[in-house]
Amino acid sequence: MVARWGALVQTAYLLTGDFHEAEDLVQTTLAKVYPQWRRIRAETAASYLRRALVNNNRSRVRRRRVGHLLMPFLPDTPAPAAAAPGEDRDPLVAALAGLPERQRAVVVLRYWEDLSVEEVAFELGCSVGTVKSQASRALGKLRADPTLTDHAADLLGATR
Repeated sequence: MVARWGALVQTAYLLTGDFHEAEDLVQTTLAKVYPQWRRIRAETAASYLRRALVNNNRSRVRRRRVGHLLMPFLPDTPAPAAAAPGEDRDPLVAALAGLPERQRAVVVLRYWEDLSVEEVAFELGCSVGTVKSQASRALGKLRADPTLTDHAADLLGATR
């Protein structure tokens, strides 16, 4: 678990969009997985942890959504999350935060974790076709995101 901490936090950061929530998500996931650890085969441990991480993030999003629905009034809008030391809130993370939870999970697992379509389908417990359609929709939204196109134009202008 110590060896995978950094990779798990990076994946969780892309799923949550907030460094502190990412650390909390990883800690919660590891605490839930720990009692089962002896039963997990070494060759499937990484996959098991990723799947648990994604499922815990789904639960976190669902709990937050229910909490908002049950409130009689909307709370004050929170201040933007402070960046952790050495962390930039880059446009890609902001664009990922704008995606629906499932599309964000597909993009992170498929393109950040570099899993195959079949592996992503297994991790998310859905069909291969669902992964492909969610990835296509997510990539379309990311391509149309003005912050990413502006950022890409800035980068291309700086390299010329």
